[in-house]
Amino acid sequence: MAKIEMKNAAGKKAASVEVADSVFGITPNIPVMHQVVVAQLAHRRSGTQSTKGRAEVSGGGKKPFKQKGTGNARQGSIRAPHFSGGAVALGPKPRKYSQRTPKKMVQLALRSALSDRMSENKVVVVEEWGFSEPSTKSATAALKSLGVNERVLLVLERKDEAAWKSFRNLKNVQVLSTGELNAYDILCNDWVVFTKASLPTMEAAK
Repeated sequence: MAKIEMKNAAGKKAASVEVADSVFGITPNIPVMHQVVVAQLAHRRSGTQSTKGRAEVSGGGKKPFKQKGTGNARQGSIRAPHFSGGAVALGPKPRKYSQRTPKKMVQLALRSALSDRMSENKVVVVEEWGFSEPSTKSATAALKSLGVNERVLLVLERKDEAAWKSFRNLKNVQVLSTGELNAYDILCNDWVVFTKASLPTMEAAK
């Protein structure tokens, strides 16, 4: 098990904490991360686009003119796709874009993303934030003391309400709970900041 320096909210070293090599020390599997991210983005698509077919367009129940003798091509309805105001031929209909992703693949992508950020020294562990009440000013100062800049993913416990309210309005800061942690959000952010309580364990990544 590897060790990582744990800091307090003031940015000073508090202790060292052990992290599982199987979570933070594997060789990132790029193809798996790509597949999982694509599946996650596909799942977000609403798939509600829709057009009306021949059976759904109103009007056109009557034959526009008789079959023979007019010199025109025979027509059955003015709501055919080639008429103005007619139906749409082969148009889109509501559908699901979600892809089936095996659980082990999702877990491997998560561990690969965490290991990638660890290899870049972009993982920070804070002992606890210690906010007695919500304070965006204190949250900004804490991130500055930790030397964390750019885009930050903050992983908190749900019960740490003061920290949630302190960080949630900060620009370039995304707040997630431990159960919501995923490869896509890790890869979208430059830094990942955990508390000692929210730090993933080998059991949590299984």
